[in-house]
Amino acid sequence: MPIAADLLAIMPFPDIDPIAFSIGPLAIHWYGLAYVAGILLGWAYARRLAADDSLWPGNTSPMTKTQLDDFIVWAALGVVLGGRLGYIFFYDLSAVLRDPIRAVQIWNGGMSFHGGLTGTTIAMIVFARRNAIPIWSLFDIVATVVPFGLFFGRIANFINGELWGRLTDVSWAVVFPTGGPFARHPSQLYEAGLEGIVLLLVLAALVYGMRALKSPGFITGVFVCGYALSRIFVEFFREPDAQLGYLLGTNWLTMGMVLSSPMILLGLWAMLRARRQAALQL
Repeated sequence: MPIAADLLAIMPFPDIDPIAFSIGPLAIHWYGLAYVAGILLGWAYARRLAADDSLWPGNTSPMTKTQLDDFIVWAALGVVLGGRLGYIFFYDLSAVLRDPIRAVQIWNGGMSFHGGLTGTTIAMIVFARRNAIPIWSLFDIVATVVPFGLFFGRIANFINGELWGRLTDVSWAVVFPTGGPFARHPSQLYEAGLEGIVLLLVLAALVYGMRALKSPGFITGVFVCGYALSRIFVEFFREPDAQLGYLLGTNWLTMGMVLSSPMILLGLWAMLRARRQAALQL
């Protein structure tokens, strides 16, 4: 365990204003721009996938570009509402019960990925049924593009100096303005790399190299399992939320680990189910 003297400033935090720019009294934050960038890039990539019939079962895309355009609003609502409600229930319920107005103060805690995933899943199920789209194919196309949002979201967390890592003396450690005078893991960047870049490339390789979209649900399983493994790994370097701390009297178990662990089993089940369904159709 590094001693306190070793944990003093190693790398200064980059002086980046959380507010990207202002238009009169309206302040535009990097965090909000990150959501916009993730949704727009994901939408553009999803339209490209939907336009390529050769990627899909029967060489026929299960949805049109127009349907994807309509789904953007549903996805955005699912991410934002689910993400905020998830953070409240998983991480901040007692504080919100004491002060209900805190529920709409996104700067107090922010969003939960697991809540956003739940909200988006509900939106996908309802949208697929209303538009006669195969549900697993819609799951797959959304799973393929989610890493864009994860990447930009974690970069925004870093710019905001929030969700920082545990104390460390590694040479790339960062002293965050809100994290005290000690050096910490830039765990936001670890997550941006694993959940964003690595997962995006793995899914793209499966889509274009192995034609995995032809087995509906397989890409979804890989994403869910890949995210869970990445999140659990990074949780060993990330400081737990102050209001929760470590769970069950340990100095390592966090809420992020608890919420992510069932996702591994869910992801494996989705992959096995997709393979079984594909084998039955041969």
